[in-house]
This record gives sequence, structure tokens and C-alpha cells, in this order.
Amino acid sequence: MPAMTDSSIAIGFAVFIWWFSTGIVILLNRMSRSAIRLSLVLSSLLGLAALVGLAHTAQQTGVAGAYCAFTCALLAWGWNELSFLTGWITGPRTSALPAGTVGWPRFVESCRAVLWHELGILLVGLAVVAITWDAPNQVGTGTYLVLWVMRTSAKLNLFFGVRNLSEEFLPAHLAYLQSFFRRRPINAFFFFAVAGASACLFALVAGAQDALSSAAHAVGYALVATMLALAILEHLLLVLPLDTTALWRWAIRKRTQTPSASPISHTASDTLDTHDKLLQIP
Repeated sequence: MPAMTDSSIAIGFAVFIWWFSTGIVILLNRMSRSAIRLSLVLSSLLGLAALVGLAHTAQQTGVAGAYCAFTCALLAWGWNELSFLTGWITGPRTSALPAGTVGWPRFVESCRAVLWHELGILLVGLAVVAITWDAPNQVGTGTYLVLWVMRTSAKLNLFFGVRNLSEEFLPAHLAYLQSFFRRRPINAFFFFAVAGASACLFALVAGAQDALSSAAHAVGYALVATMLALAILEHLLLVLPLDTTALWRWAIRKRTQTPSASPISHTASDTLDTHDKLLQIP
């Protein structure tokens, strides 16, 4: 019973952090230019502190260590997300895809649009793995890897085509990214992605329910499993006829349709001029 209680608290904690942190990133990205610059500085400091925290908790095997490692991994991931959404770290291509571009050229240009961002995720991920290598506390590494793999899967699904693109989540200065994605009911890759993630989720849940596991292990498994379950939910929201923004109405503000709406990007005016001609993307 105590193990179940610990796991239930961990699930509730993970769900709240997922919902609240997502809203905070959205909200920060819709503030003034000076506020966004300040948020980038603070996020960078928190990201560095998160790496220090992961190093500190790597050898800890208690419940507190599991929670701390999980939170640090989310802070490190949050830096990746905020740096991308503000337009600070994106890719060498900062303009819309020409109409009629298909096949391999479309894929290459799509990669170029997010190349620096993906390399940033890779570098932070390598740092997380190096810091926690061969350590008993792998909650932080597991959390970061789940976020990395599932976010990559979501991007591929958006590229191949899904029903809901949640364009409300995309800032005006990144509107050009809409041209790299497709709107269609579903794609074949979606089924493989969800099936693979569900199999991993089953294994994590089994680990959390193992009677021989300590409270710390149960909490660690529950935290990582919850993030994976939420990522699967986000995948389902890509294809279900539901409002994907309802949970974050408090954070989503109406976009300012002026060049000043772009705090970081130098191509905002061009982006806004082509906004109505593009497909939709979150």
C-alpha cells in the first residue's frame, strides 16, 4: 500500500508539472521583448543548475533523489523548448517552404529549419547521459530520453500529416514553420510510434508495480512512465477531433499581428506577410 501511495503521488506530481511547465513556456514566449530576453537568461541559468542537480542526485537512491532528478531533467528540457519557441535556436532555414516542394527536398529543408535546435537537444542529452553514466539514479536520464524520443516522433508525425496541428501554440515569428507540415487524418508512421511507446509504457508500469522494488524505484518508474503516458496522449490528440489547446487557455494569448511581435527572429515581417498562405502547425 505505501508503494502504491508513493506512485500515486508521483503520477499526480508529474501530471501537474507537465501541465504547468507547458503553460509557463507558452506564456513566457508571448510576453514583451525584454521579458523574453530575461526569460532566456533565467532559463539558461536554470538549465545549468539542472545539470548540476543531476550530477548531485546521480548517486542518490532515495525518493527525494528521484523527484529531484526528474525535475532537473524537465528544467534542462525546458531550456531546449524555450530557446526554440523564442526563435533563438532554430535552424539555418528561416523562411517558408516554396509551394510544390515534395519528397526528399521537403524533408531536407524541414531538417534545416530545426537543425540547430536538434543539435542543441543532442548536446544537452549527451551531457545528461555523461553526468549520470553508470549511476544508480537514472530517473533524470530516463525522463530526458522519453521527452526526446517522443518529441521527435511528434515532429515526424506533423511532417507526415495529422488532423490537429494546434497552430495556436506556434508564435508568430515561427509561422514559416507551418509550410513544412501537412494536415491529413492520420499517417502510417503514427501507428508504429504509438504501438512502440505503449510497449515501453507497459514495461515501465510493470517496473513501478514490482513488489520487490523499493519506494524510490517505484517513484522513479512512475514519474518516467507518467511522462511517457502523457506523450502518448499528446500523440492521440494529434489525430482525435478534440480541442488540443483547452488545457492551456490561461497561457495562450492573442497574437499581435505586427512585426514587433517577433522578439528574437529577424525575419518576422516576412513571416507575417506569408502567414495566411501557409498550412497550419502548432
